[in-house]
Amino acid sequence: MRPIDLAREHGLSTQAVRNYEEVGILPPAQRTSSGYRRYTPRHVQALRAFVALIPAHGHADATSIMQAVNQGRVDAALALVDRGHVRLHTDRLTLDAVTEALAGLVDSTGATDEPVSVGVLAHQLGLRPTTLRRWERAGVLRPPREAGTGYRTYAPADVRDAHLAHQLRRGGYRLEQIAEVVERVRSAGGVAPLQATLADWRSRLDGRGRAKLTAAAALQRYLTEAGH
Repeated sequence: MRPIDLAREHGLSTQAVRNYEEVGILPPAQRTSSGYRRYTPRHVQALRAFVALIPAHGHADATSIMQAVNQGRVDAALALVDRGHVRLHTDRLTLDAVTEALAGLVDSTGATDEPVSVGVLAHQLGLRPTTLRRWERAGVLRPPREAGTGYRTYAPADVRDAHLAHQLRRGGYRLEQIAEVVERVRSAGGVAPLQATLADWRSRLDGRGRAKLTAAAALQRYLTEAGH
């Protein structure tokens, strides 16, 4: 087979196929007496596996997986696949925790429209004021300050963010992770508008899971073709 024969199936350029060979995504090709590359069914399966791995694991890990297989380090390739599944599982657990925490927010906040002090909010959550200040330094909370006194005042949205952070913190999440989640809530304009974001987030995780199934099947076919 010629480079164009491999490239056409995936809408690639022949140069892309040659580049994939040079970086080790495809195994080395034999050459004709005139120097032209000759590809085999093994190369066809390798390219199919790589293309399937990209949406499942990302371009960088897909490249590393194929390089490891072509170097005979199948155990290293499978370890990379395992790492991708762990990341997906972790992301699902995070989504479940965020969904649960947001559901609990409906009844735990919004009792008053009046801003509260750091001491009052800390008492509500059973925390020390120093903990809330640490969350502020980490970007989790952004309470405004009173003009003149400089005291922190927590509006209802700030109280909501603090309750959400408290629930996620109890779930073992790091402050930098919590800051990202709280920022999603702020950007969405509250808890209710975030439901669509959560549904999209879950859909994308499901898509990654299905992509991993497709990639696993393609990689297994290549391993068989390559004699592993």
